[in-house]
Amino acid sequence: MVKITLLGAGSLFSQPLVTDILNIEGLDEGVINLVDIDKRRLDISTNLAKKIAELTGRKGWKIKSSVDRRRVLPDSDYVINSIEVSGTKCVRWDNDIPLKYGIDQCIGDTIGPGGIMKALRTLPSILDILADCEKLCPDALFMNYTNPMSIIMQAALLSSPMQMVGLCHSVQATSKALASYLDIPYEQLLYRCGGINHVAWMTELKAEGKDLYPDLFAAMKKKKIYEKDPVRFDVMKHLGYFVTESSGHFSEYVPWYRKRKELIKKFCRGGYLGGSGFYRTQWPKWRKQQDEDKKKMLAGTKEIPLQRGHEYASYIIEAHRLNRPFTCNATVANTGLIDNLLQTCVAEVPVLVDRRGYLPTYFGPLPEQLAAVCRSHQSVYQLCAQGIIEQNREMIIHAMMFDPLSAAVCSPEEIRKMAAELFRAERNYIPNWCS
Repeated sequence: MVKITLLGAGSLFSQPLVTDILNIEGLDEGVINLVDIDKRRLDISTNLAKKIAELTGRKGWKIKSSVDRRRVLPDSDYVINSIEVSGTKCVRWDNDIPLKYGIDQCIGDTIGPGGIMKALRTLPSILDILADCEKLCPDALFMNYTNPMSIIMQAALLSSPMQMVGLCHSVQATSKALASYLDIPYEQLLYRCGGINHVAWMTELKAEGKDLYPDLFAAMKKKKIYEKDPVRFDVMKHLGYFVTESSGHFSEYVPWYRKRKELIKKFCRGGYLGGSGFYRTQWPKWRKQQDEDKKKMLAGTKEIPLQRGHEYASYIIEAHRLNRPFTCNATVANTGLIDNLLQTCVAEVPVLVDRRGYLPTYFGPLPEQLAAVCRSHQSVYQLCAQGIIEQNREMIIHAMMFDPLSAAVCSPEEIRKMAAELFRAERNYIPNWCS
């Protein structure tokens, strides 16, 4: 009987992941353990998971829950991590303090001052989780959904022998968006994608043997299409390839689009297309709305989606458990997979999954201009990950100094002052050695 433990069960990922797992054809029995330190949100998610199992007729599945992961981790076959440390308590500091120094973020949870602070809050807990996994379920496949993905995976792979991958939905979402921009059926689209999480590149786009990039460049000239992704289309115009993260998120990953107000006005739009402080204003509302939606689903006043989605986790479990080979794009150690990225860091490449587990595939070198963008991120990830592992405050400050957007806006002295202000503001949520 398969045993799956989902950590951070109060998060937005729990409901779709449980639904996906219960949609695996041929996997008719098992246990899904839900874990969250927030008992109220855990109870809501557990009751909803039980209702989904009932509605899908999956009588062979048991849904269990605990606020103590150590009670349910033993002998788990799969551990899915989607924890969020500190909830929404720090999101305003992550955004507002850097903004005082001219660093205008849209989301700020992956790189930049916001992403580095989130790593400081999150990574110590994940390293503790991995230590428990090593003792209680050493043969489990560990799947991480929590951001900042690359920093977490970088530190995890340096610190733990667990077999693990980082999973995201940016490749799936981007490929579907591209099919719509090109006005072709999604099933016809063939792509090759590699780089690092959120900064992976569609190096090939084809359908029925035809190169689709000329068509995409032509489509970009239509204002209706351009306005759906202005930053990513501008990047493609200058670098030649389409990137996998949304225009708003990607605008804060590079030094080009958010360092002056006139550039933000020219290239960025509202919401996910680059709205200033978008995550800071919306995330607390979303979190509250998610809880309310779950309550409505339990009460029968809101429909419960029962269709399988495009998150990779259930397909990985299916491929591994039932030996149905599946390929996904995932974050893994860059063991020579992309030649011109740092070999001491992580990369996002196609990964084959079958009964043997995760088998990362060789991608080869990226076009050099694309690799240059990725390498600027990898240095930040390496400094931050090592700084947290070694409890070295100075390395965290250096990570902020080499963040592309921060470096485009601030001097080293200004970044040092900003870091100190962030550390003070979030002192109750980050390790003592840094605060």
